[in-house]
Amino acid sequence: MKASAKRPFSRDQRLTIINGRLVFVLTVVVLQLWLLTATMNAWLGGDDSIVWPGAIVSAAGLALNVGLLVYLRRMERTRSGGV
Repeated sequence: MKASAKRPFSRDQRLTIINGRLVFVLTVVVLQLWLLTATMNAWLGGDDSIVWPGAIVSAAGLALNVGLLVYLRRMERTRSGGV
């Protein structure tokens, strides 16, 4: 088995991928905090129509972050030789 098949990314490449994902995750989390603040402000102001769309968008952000975490774990598992 070739070494390149066992480890598809070098250490520097993996670090760049992880840093890029971290920036993306932090951006999504900040957007979720802003969405929570805006949704709560509208809800406490009497606008009930914004609550469910805000919850759906926030759940989509959560699903995106969980998907990135799963991909990162798979990348690390293939690096260490697991299945």
